[in-house]
Amino acid sequence: MREKPPRPTMNRLLLNTAVCPPRPQLTFVTKPLFNSNSNTNPINISVRKMTEIHNTNEACCSIPPVQSNYQPKGITTTINGLETYVTSNSSKKILICIYDIFGFHPQTKQGADILATAGFKVYMPDFFRGSPFPASYYPPDTKEKKDALQKFFGAEASVKRNLEVLKGVVGEVVKGREGESVCLGVYGFCWGGKLSVLASGSSTPFKAAAMIHPAMVDPADARALTIPICALPSKDEDKNTMQEFENVVKEKKFGGDCVFKRYDTMHHGWMAARGDMAVKEQREMFDDGMKELVSFFKARL
Repeated sequence: MREKPPRPTMNRLLLNTAVCPPRPQLTFVTKPLFNSNSNTNPINISVRKMTEIHNTNEACCSIPPVQSNYQPKGITTTINGLETYVTSNSSKKILICIYDIFGFHPQTKQGADILATAGFKVYMPDFFRGSPFPASYYPPDTKEKKDALQKFFGAEASVKRNLEVLKGVVGEVVKGREGESVCLGVYGFCWGGKLSVLASGSSTPFKAAAMIHPAMVDPADARALTIPICALPSKDEDKNTMQEFENVVKEKKFGGDCVFKRYDTMHHGWMAARGDMAVKEQREMFDDGMKELVSFFKARL
């Protein structure tokens, strides 16, 4: 795949209605992050907000990533100006993977490869552009490290900014495939789960979404959902908040198509960078979670 220059906007994604009818308008409804007529430096805007608390999930802010010897089977290419891990299969059922704050990690790619063997083509963009949160800062046990983590959530991992990035990625993925019966889904880990939910509201290009051990869960976000969702929280996600989120979703017309499964013996991050595949129970629960995702997306796409 050739490297293409970034596209500044995406007005509409045109997909064939033969097999997978598109939603009425396949565009994201998000406000521009910065006024294009302003001379304000967007980086400075992010810096001024860095002292805010962006993520209060204690487990997310304490559990370090785990080393893995898994050898990914996909390829790396450039999508919308971003290095992107792409599974090497061909499919009209496309999933966008939003990794956790540690970026490209063998376990996360392993999950993408499993989804590929199940019949999906997976794209995992490098939202952090080669600068994920440093594993050396975990656990964030000093004020300096804690501040750095919250700054990261306000800058590189800003959900508002990355919604725009996601929009550009989707535009490039479907570019040139007009006339094909392409179906899109999205799934995310940790902060990526939040992004997946926010990208699944009015006029979303996706047919289904999933959030795995999600961070920053807000029942208010559930009210804006317009597509089915699969939620796989760990024991570390607040049970009451998750229940509120589920209650809102279950009242929607597609509530019966959604999946909510809590893994009470698993820690936050077990299906991504924090998962230790050498531990039997973690590997078993990882496999179980992947089966849930495969079943959910097969039924929805």
